[in-house]
Amino acid sequence: MNNAGKLRPGGAITALVTPFRDGEVDGAALEDLVEWQVLSGVDGLALCTAAGEGLSLSPRERRMVLDICIRTAADRIPVIAAAGTNCTESTIALIRDAEECGARAVLVTVPFYSKPGQKGIVRHFERIAAATNLPVLIENAPARTASDLTMETLERLAEFEAVVAIVDSTGDIARFANLPPALRQRFRFLSSHDAAALPFHLSGGDGILSAAANILPRLVTSLQKAAYGSHISAAFALSDRLLPVVAALGPEDDPARLKYALQILRGTPSDLRLPLVPIESDSRFAIAKSLAPFIGCSVARMTLSI
Repeated sequence: MNNAGKLRPGGAITALVTPFRDGEVDGAALEDLVEWQVLSGVDGLALCTAAGEGLSLSPRERRMVLDICIRTAADRIPVIAAAGTNCTESTIALIRDAEECGARAVLVTVPFYSKPGQKGIVRHFERIAAATNLPVLIENAPARTASDLTMETLERLAEFEAVVAIVDSTGDIARFANLPPALRQRFRFLSSHDAAALPFHLSGGDGILSAAANILPRLVTSLQKAAYGSHISAAFALSDRLLPVVAALGPEDDPARLKYALQILRGTPSDLRLPLVPIESDSRFAIAKSLAPFIGCSVARMTLSI
């Protein structure tokens, strides 16, 4: 497939939440979030990820989310559609739908649950690369998929022109730093761990697929720009401001925590879909306390129940 002029992802890409209201996708709230993210200077949006509760969306809702976000972004920043499943044909179908909607790239996880083995992973992405003109970002999240990418598999994936980036969800900076130079030059590398965003960059990474950017997009973006411009002291100062919020948000990509924080900051509905449920009071207090320096109101006011 022709991937001329393909996207080179980097910087701060927000793994955007999907707001719900009364069991339905809240299109107005989603449009507001996208506009805010664009004006905050983020480098891209990733839709229908784990943070966006992508697997809970029906095909109609998924298309609605893509249409709203792509229309609202209006080519000001690239929109990346998560399209990974544990079935190759289903994944290709989602990718084609993303193409029709106008996505600039797709994020495809290593197949989950079925644990296909390294040969199966290579064949999976070989078929995907042959089926699309869109750039493919591969998400390696062994904690979610029970499958990891070996060095040999990365070398095989490097043969597929469509594959432009690896999103590392392992949190293992040493493993990334020790990759062979040829692989580091072949792919763009992004982390999905906000707590490790700066160390990842200092080890040679190209950016972050960030859940925390839902909450503090300007801060996450400023950190990436400072690091990219070699303003290391400024980057560390920004990281110090961000880390208390990241710690309060807890596990990466937890929509319940992200949506509670957005409710505090912007009044965005915090509705979830089962099996996700609202967070407990101690977590609400921790999130509200971490956000107090950014919004100038009392923790007591912010911790009113949902």
